[in-house]
Amino acid sequence: MLVSAKEMLTKAKAGKYAVGQFNINNLEWTKAILLTAQEQNSPVILGVSEGAGKYMCGFKTVADMVKAMIDELGITVPVALHLDHGSYEGAKKCIAAGFSSVMFDGSHYPIEENIEKTKELVATCNELGLSLEAEVGSIGGEEDGVVGAGECADPNECKMIADLGITMLAAGIGNIHGKYPENWAGLSFDTLDAIQQLTGDMPLVLHGGTGIPADMIQKAISLGVSKINVNTECQLSFAEATRKYIEEGKDLQGKGFDPRKLLAPGFEAIKATVKEKMELFGSVGKA
Repeated sequence: MLVSAKEMLTKAKAGKYAVGQFNINNLEWTKAILLTAQEQNSPVILGVSEGAGKYMCGFKTVADMVKAMIDELGITVPVALHLDHGSYEGAKKCIAAGFSSVMFDGSHYPIEENIEKTKELVATCNELGLSLEAEVGSIGGEEDGVVGAGECADPNECKMIADLGITMLAAGIGNIHGKYPENWAGLSFDTLDAIQQLTGDMPLVLHGGTGIPADMIQKAISLGVSKINVNTECQLSFAEATRKYIEEGKDLQGKGFDPRKLLAPGFEAIKATVKEKMELFGSVGKA
C-alpha cells in the first residue's frame, strides 16, 4: 500500500541518509524500481512528472497500476507515489487520483503567490494525510519544457515556505535536471547550509541527482538533504542496454523481438542503477 513520504523522510533526516525518488515512465520502470527497493529493503519514492502522467494515460491509470503492482509483487517496504514538479491543477488531479504525495512547484510565481497556493495545498494534504513538497528557486536544466540555469534559492524565502507546514522543501542550490554541462560550477553548499540553518528539521530535496559526483551527494546529505531525485540516469542506462541488445542483433535471433525479451536488458539496467543510487544515498536496509 502507498504511504506518505513524511515518515520515511523524517527518519532519513534524523539518520543522515536520503531516500531516492526514481521517476517512472511505464510498467518496466515501475516494476524494476519496486523490486529493487524490496531487495535492498529500502524505502522508495516513485516520481511521476505531468508529462509522464499524460504519457501513461493519466494519473489514475498510474496510481492504480502502482497499487496493483505493490500487491502482486508482495512489496512490503514503504512506497510513496509522488507528483514531480506539479502545477497547482496537476497537484489537485493527483490528489483526486490517489497519489500519496505531491509536489507543487510554485517557484516561477512571485513569492506571495507561491505562498498562497502552497498554503491551500497544505490544508488539503494535511486533511488527507498526504505529503507535500514545495519549491523555491528554480532548478536548472530542462524539465517538461521549462529551462532554468540552476539558480540558488533565497534562504529567507525558503523559511517562509517551510513555515507553511509543508513536508519537504526543494531549494535550488545550483543543481540542474538532465546531464550537467562541462562548465557546471557545482553545488552551492553555502546556500544549502544557510537554508538548513533557517529550516531546521525540514527534510530538504535535491533535484537533478544524475551526474552529481558522489562526494557532493554525500556532503549534501550531511547538510540536511533527505530526498534525492533521479530520472535521467535510469533513462540513459535503459537506452544503453537496449541499444546494445539491438546492435548485437539479438532481436533477430529466435523470438528476440518479443518485447519481454527486447526490454529485459534495459529493465535489468534500471535495477542496477537504482541499487547503486540506494547504496550511495545510504537508504539500503532502512525500510
